[in-house]
Amino acid sequence: MLSQRLDAKAVTALVKDATAAPSMHNAQPWRFRFFHGSSTFHLRADPGRAMPHADPAGRALHLGCGAALFNLRVAAAHAGWEPATELLPDPADPQLLATVRLTDPARISGALAALYPAIPRRHTSRHPFAETDIPPAVQDTLRDAARQEGARLAFPGAWHVQSLLELVHDAEGRDAVDAERAEELARWTRIGADTATDGIPEYAFGPRKRDGKAPVRDFAGRSPVADRGTATFEHTPHLVLLGTSDDGPDDWLHAGQAMERVLLLATVNGLSTSLTSHALEWPDLRWIVRDPQTAMGHVQMVLRLGYGPEAPKTPRRPVEDVLDVE
Repeated sequence: MLSQRLDAKAVTALVKDATAAPSMHNAQPWRFRFFHGSSTFHLRADPGRAMPHADPAGRALHLGCGAALFNLRVAAAHAGWEPATELLPDPADPQLLATVRLTDPARISGALAALYPAIPRRHTSRHPFAETDIPPAVQDTLRDAARQEGARLAFPGAWHVQSLLELVHDAEGRDAVDAERAEELARWTRIGADTATDGIPEYAFGPRKRDGKAPVRDFAGRSPVADRGTATFEHTPHLVLLGTSDDGPDDWLHAGQAMERVLLLATVNGLSTSLTSHALEWPDLRWIVRDPQTAMGHVQMVLRLGYGPEAPKTPRRPVEDVLDVE
């Protein structure tokens, strides 16, 4: 039986890969439970790691959990199992986001398994990227990656990018005078905390922006950080919109999987990546982010792509803190 081949070490390894996914402020809002009898993982939301002010509906929470779900699928395919996945399987239990049953490898996805080496290499970069165009062929592969997960990816034109930058600037101004959001952000900011297992540590802040237009959230704010330095960022950043036609929990989970598939494939293609959710955290600004000329009804994430230095790895909670086994 398949379950006999899934020992504790194998289960732990799969969840460790899953939790390498990005999440808002690196809050890691997921929990896993593995059932040996059915060789099935349950992925649940962890409401204690939600952002009630910046993410009151839980959309970003679902995106992060969707990204972890995609990593689990990739890791399972790499290990030789087919991950049969069902989203939101129990309407009476909305925090049960997905089940993944590992079945015999009748039709293992080679495309999924091929992304596995990118899981430990993908890190959010808050460093400057080169002013270098992304080849059209790479753009096409990233668009296709999003489509495979039920989402859309759009590379906006210059006018739209400028509009996005203005909306981010607007969101930053609103955040600066919102005490509750500032307190929420501070909860996940780690200055001088070398042993933290979540949040954004100071070594991952990146340099303070001296010049340039790239939208990079400054987690340090006005707090001094030793040896941080300053840098000039891109004046013409490559911003990419990831979105869906509808806007419910199911769509958010699809978008989270699409986001991670795009990020991993971008990593395979030598791109550095970061996520920009600033303008999406205010409902009125989020609506303006979309391009009304496309079929992307709801933008779920703005990605910043480019060629830049390898970013540092941010901390992860120990697997035993996020995994239960039955």
